[in-house]
Amino acid sequence: MPARSKEERERRRKEFEERKAARRLAKESSSKDGIKSAAATDADNNSTPNRDHACSHANARKSDSSSSSVDLSKLPPEEANASSKLCCLSKDALHQVFSYLPSRELGATTMTCRVLNYALAEGRVQHLLSRLNRGGDLPLSMCRDEAEARDLLEKSLVPGDNGGTGRLATKKSKRKGADRGADEYISYARFIESSLSGCEIQDFGGREAPALPAIVNGRLVSVSPEHSLCRKGGGGDKSGAGGSGVASWGVGKRGQLGHGKRDDQSEPTPLMQGIGYGVRIVQVSAGGGLVRVAHSLLLTSTGRVLSFGMAHYGQLGHGISKGNQLPDVFRPQYIEALSRVRCQCVSAGELHSAVVTTDGDVYTFGDGFCGQLGLGDKRPQMLPQQVTLGGLEDECVSSVSCGARHTLCVTDDGECYSWGLGYFGVLGRSYTPFKYDADAAIRGMVEDLPDEELAVASAAEFEAATAVSEATEEQVSNHTISEETRAHLDLLGNLTLDDPSNQCYPLLIDSLQEVRIVGASAGHRHSMLLDHRGDLYTFGSGTAGALGHGDLLRQEYPLKVQEFSQNNVKVINMSAGVDISMAVSSTGDVYSWGKTDGGRIGLGAVNTSVTIPRKVGLPGDGKKVNAIDVECGYVHSLIVGLDGSVYQCGGVGIEGAEDGQNDEFDSKDTRAGRPVKLKELNIWHRCAEPKMKTSSAQRWKKYGSYEVKGRSNMMSETEKWGS
Repeated sequence: MPARSKEERERRRKEFEERKAARRLAKESSSKDGIKSAAATDADNNSTPNRDHACSHANARKSDSSSSSVDLSKLPPEEANASSKLCCLSKDALHQVFSYLPSRELGATTMTCRVLNYALAEGRVQHLLSRLNRGGDLPLSMCRDEAEARDLLEKSLVPGDNGGTGRLATKKSKRKGADRGADEYISYARFIESSLSGCEIQDFGGREAPALPAIVNGRLVSVSPEHSLCRKGGGGDKSGAGGSGVASWGVGKRGQLGHGKRDDQSEPTPLMQGIGYGVRIVQVSAGGGLVRVAHSLLLTSTGRVLSFGMAHYGQLGHGISKGNQLPDVFRPQYIEALSRVRCQCVSAGELHSAVVTTDGDVYTFGDGFCGQLGLGDKRPQMLPQQVTLGGLEDECVSSVSCGARHTLCVTDDGECYSWGLGYFGVLGRSYTPFKYDADAAIRGMVEDLPDEELAVASAAEFEAATAVSEATEEQVSNHTISEETRAHLDLLGNLTLDDPSNQCYPLLIDSLQEVRIVGASAGHRHSMLLDHRGDLYTFGSGTAGALGHGDLLRQEYPLKVQEFSQNNVKVINMSAGVDISMAVSSTGDVYSWGKTDGGRIGLGAVNTSVTIPRKVGLPGDGKKVNAIDVECGYVHSLIVGLDGSVYQCGGVGIEGAEDGQNDEFDSKDTRAGRPVKLKELNIWHRCAEPKMKTSSAQRWKKYGSYEVKGRSNMMSETEKWGS
């Protein structure tokens, strides 16, 4: 990233000094006004003719002077907070005020006095209903009445460990009265607001703290073909810090799990290094593909970006090391090249990554061989580079989504831009073909090449293009080939990373100019867009019915999913995976379509293709379980319940095991291939900070003038070294 100029630094310095001076003047003026008002009050009191009134004021001043010696916590709440205007309101009025406060401010308010704390304990049901139901263009109806909201609170705010999640129990969580779990409700409310409205305020400081985009992939969970990331636990106070940590599981051969080693994990394992305690995570993104590559990105509440995993293509953004290498990173590491900007959205693709800053700028890095970086060429980038082509520099971008070989971004104005490989129709617009396309050249000369040349050419990619040309040079003299094949060989020998195709830079999806887009999800070879009214649009490859239009046809332009619009189903969240798709409706229902092998989308264990959205049932005690988020991968998917529970469909085979759902159910059982609730995992529960295990160093015993191991250890190694 280029450094700021001297003029830019000077301008920012002047703005900082002006803000500092304005705050100082405001503070001085407020203190002077306070002194004047106090003096005027004393004058009025002294001039009053009523002796009893004057005596009462004198007693009040006397009591004020000795207020420091009075312990207000020992007084009844009515007496300790009698002068507070907020505490003088009726309960119904207080409940109405609470419904307008975000959970973070609500927690700070209720911590000021016990009256407000007790009022919140009684008004939690009304407050929860205000978060789960709303009107507008995209209405929300997650909870029907107060009885259902009360049952949800009873299920969510259960005391104790709650199934082994490691939840930190509080005093109120163990009570049996109406205020049971009242001090934990703020954390739960913050989880609800973050999930349904994207209300995740970032801790930037300053005059205004920007909020995250409302609809984005990876808000709570994210999956790749090999691994999964999930926000989990965390510590903090009663302001709702639960859900600020991260747990990961799956294949870890490339360090994408962030545990400091290459081992696989079968169960969700929390990340160390203070993540969730000293560092609050607000978004996760798991990247990877079908070619055994994977990496991960984390976004902190301060706008910093952490990355770890495979770095061979520069997708971690750390640049080249001192040894001129791109080493894998096994623990979360800050991207220093982004330290001068604050980010609000991150996305990890197969071999590339993208971030959006609070200023609305897009930065990309990693492999760019298909133009997925949007920089006008096919060159890889080891460090983040700003995308300015195609008019994107003048747009304010709110979110970004990276697919396998393409990228989508949504602006604040409701427009969507796309770039990258458009072969499957994933760009949703017309595009010009690549001028220097090694794959096209190889496909064109397949018919004329002998078997020896075909074996070389069929495995060629860009890195092997020159090798193909050299390998075939000697064979050309021994075989008679056509002029067309010779032209293809010349093309392979003169490949370049510069390409004028408009796949290499952002362009507006002009067919949706009359539609306001609020969210995008880029899959392996198809894409999904969501408008502000809850209508879903899909385009790209129709393999296995992943588009949801009732057929297997490819769509070059966005097409509305009629199954939803005809049944008046409004979508609030969606995810595109590898030939599979999932969505969550405004009523908390989960829909999925595409491949069903191994129960990867929760529609059973049958191996078939679902071409229209079908409802997925979550396991419960005879009651409907609502969902708020979904994420699709390749052979598995994740669903987040309204109470913070996480359900998994399918599964990733670790340590050589086969992919698919591995449980105790027989293939004929109706529960086979259905979502399974993950044990010991709840997103918003506050948990104790995990401690890193340290192995004690082996003690050595000294015999004579030599330091050798103990005799028992030496004898145990005789078979290894020989007697």
